[in-house]
Amino acid sequence: MTELIIIGAIVLVTIIILLVLAKFIGIWIRARVSNAPVGLLNLVAMWIRKVPPSLIVDSRITAAKAGLDFSTDQLEAHFLAGGHVDDVVLSMIAADKAAIPLAYDRACAIDLAVKGTSKTVLEAVRTSINPAVIDCPGGGKKIDAVARDGIQLRARARVTVRTNLDRFVGGATEETIIARVNEGIVTSIGSAQSHKDVLENPDHISRRVLERGLDANTQFEILSIDIADVDVGENIGAKLQQSQAEADKKVAQAKAEVRRAAAVATEQEMSARTQEMRAKLVESEAQVPMAIAEAFRNGNLGVMDYTNYRNIVADTEMRQSIAEEVSEEEEEDPSGAR
Repeated sequence: MTELIIIGAIVLVTIIILLVLAKFIGIWIRARVSNAPVGLLNLVAMWIRKVPPSLIVDSRITAAKAGLDFSTDQLEAHFLAGGHVDDVVLSMIAADKAAIPLAYDRACAIDLAVKGTSKTVLEAVRTSINPAVIDCPGGGKKIDAVARDGIQLRARARVTVRTNLDRFVGGATEETIIARVNEGIVTSIGSAQSHKDVLENPDHISRRVLERGLDANTQFEILSIDIADVDVGENIGAKLQQSQAEADKKVAQAKAEVRRAAAVATEQEMSARTQEMRAKLVESEAQVPMAIAEAFRNGNLGVMDYTNYRNIVADTEMRQSIAEEVSEEEEEDPSGAR
């Protein structure tokens, strides 16, 4: 009975070994014949650690064929960190062929830095080899700026950049480059004395913007800034002057309205005072007969004196009536003919 158990255990172990060999023998042979040998125990350990052996072996074979040597531990560590092993190996090969110094650790750091974005470490290395072109402001739009003479200009620039691998980790992205270039173009156009100067020499904008060192602390190195298109826009200065004139006009109208209201108020006040004085005059005139009667009672005024007074009043009224008739005739016939 004991012998049967031993034989069964041996058979079980043999079957397990055969299954393992059947699972990993192809990978092991492929690594061996490619001069990138990997032990069977390492392959089994990768499988236990949930690391795909075929990915690690194929990446190591690719690197070995390109003259690079990476250990399986290095590749496994990067995979377990969440990186893309194949992209790192390909980027290292591309950098090596282009004679660009790139350490494996930095390549891994770049790969982890771009994780979750649309970029890869391989694209970063390729951009370092073959510079890319960025449209500013992008989307087919143009940057609006106003020269000192008040004329608006609309410009579009093309920025040629290449990846700076030493500053890629922690450096500002493409959006920062676009924002800085846009700001530089607006500043350069705004400092121009005339929009004609910009139209005649648009390369002055490129030189001024390039001299500002806009690629500082970014993932890129700016190689050139080219003004692709410049259009003349509106006369902003004239519009501002027109708006200011309209505002001044409204202020003047408001002040005139205030003065008119004050004049109307003064006129109403003077009319009220005139009515008040007329009322006092009527009141005074009403006291005249009372004074005459009082004079009669006191013996200070005789009948003849009163008669003379009435004659003088009648004569005065007649003269006033004649003067009014003459005045009306002169108004009807200004030439004086009768």
